[in-house]
Amino acid sequence: MDVIVRRTERLEGAIEALSSKNYTTRYLLAAALAEGTSIVRFPAHSEDSDAMRRCIAELGAELEEDDEKIVIKGFGRNPKRVAELNVGNAGAVLRFLLAVSALSEDVHFVNTYPDSLGKRPHDDLIEALQQMGAQIDHNGGRLPITVKGPVKGGAITVSGEVSSQYLSALLFLTPLLEEDSVITVTGDLKSKVVVGQTLEVLEQSGIQVEADGDYSCFRVPGGQTYRAGEYAVQGDYPGSAAILSAAAVLPSDVTVRRLAVHSRQGERAVVDVLRMMEAPLSHEHDIVVVRGTGALKAVEFDGDAATDAVLAMVAAAVFAEGTSRFYNVENLRYKECDRITDYLAELRKAGADVEETQSEIIVHGRPQGVAGGVRIDSHYDHRVIMALTIVGLRAEQPITITDAHHVAKSYPGFFDDMIALGANVEWVKE
Repeated sequence: MDVIVRRTERLEGAIEALSSKNYTTRYLLAAALAEGTSIVRFPAHSEDSDAMRRCIAELGAELEEDDEKIVIKGFGRNPKRVAELNVGNAGAVLRFLLAVSALSEDVHFVNTYPDSLGKRPHDDLIEALQQMGAQIDHNGGRLPITVKGPVKGGAITVSGEVSSQYLSALLFLTPLLEEDSVITVTGDLKSKVVVGQTLEVLEQSGIQVEADGDYSCFRVPGGQTYRAGEYAVQGDYPGSAAILSAAAVLPSDVTVRRLAVHSRQGERAVVDVLRMMEAPLSHEHDIVVVRGTGALKAVEFDGDAATDAVLAMVAAAVFAEGTSRFYNVENLRYKECDRITDYLAELRKAGADVEETQSEIIVHGRPQGVAGGVRIDSHYDHRVIMALTIVGLRAEQPITITDAHHVAKSYPGFFDDMIALGANVEWVKE
């Protein structure tokens, strides 16, 4: 379905932050790899987390769920043999399970999103698994992919240039192998903060990993067992970044609860960036309050540590006074779409003044607003959809965002929350 976003004069109200997709998928996987019963409280409900639920169940985990928690009986190091797995459009889920599937004999991953996940590369992880003895059939590093185990630990090299998800996948797999492993990361590792989240979940699951300070080398003892446990998922900064940025570009009085002040989510930086842009904002006791005036200043920011919040920050910068620069963001090109070229093309249609280099987004702010009055392409990307919605709130004429239902990949309730805060948004049939 498409959505029409019309000019909105004010946002006001309070919402609960959705639960973190990144932590939910990691806790679900750790619970599945444990021998025993675990509880994951406050899990995210999104297409990505649902894909992980579905796939670990197919691999043999037993799940029971109510409104507050999921109870999971894990399969340990012995996943059930399955003919194929369908992860939908969930890139991280695919990469984690490509590694875990090497514990099995033969798993085929199908390609159901050829225009999105089907275009994303996985060569670096494939090469690392092949070093470990896996036999892998693939389509030029892309789906469909078949993984045939078994694999062994030892000396493993993986590139960090495109995504940190490849490293995280290996960190989940290698503790279960008989041999000790040493994982060496080549190139400039992207999204180090997210690797920190993986290590945090592994530690909570009783897994020992020794990491060099710069995350260039990891020593993983073999023969480990994931400990069944109880986990509480914290509020999600990537999704909340869009809500907070929307509040910053308009007159507003918006409260978002359940955003941990000391979170290890890199996207927590959206709070600091909006402060740098002079948005009136407070963050105390895990509650963020934005009392926006609509007036913002330009900013320069290294986006690598907050990848999933960059598009929302860029949307806010569209209305800031001066020129903003978001640098070190090349890995945005390897997401559900090219989140630099594709996203900026849609911003230009709406009337924004933006430029790109291979690894930068440059925004020449227009505090007066943008023209709008156009139909723009979501590229089936949840982050693009949320960011374009922010821009539509200050467009003179309505903008129509195609295929906006794909926001459900990470934040199914995004438009419900925006409407509750006063956004002028309407669903329309295609």
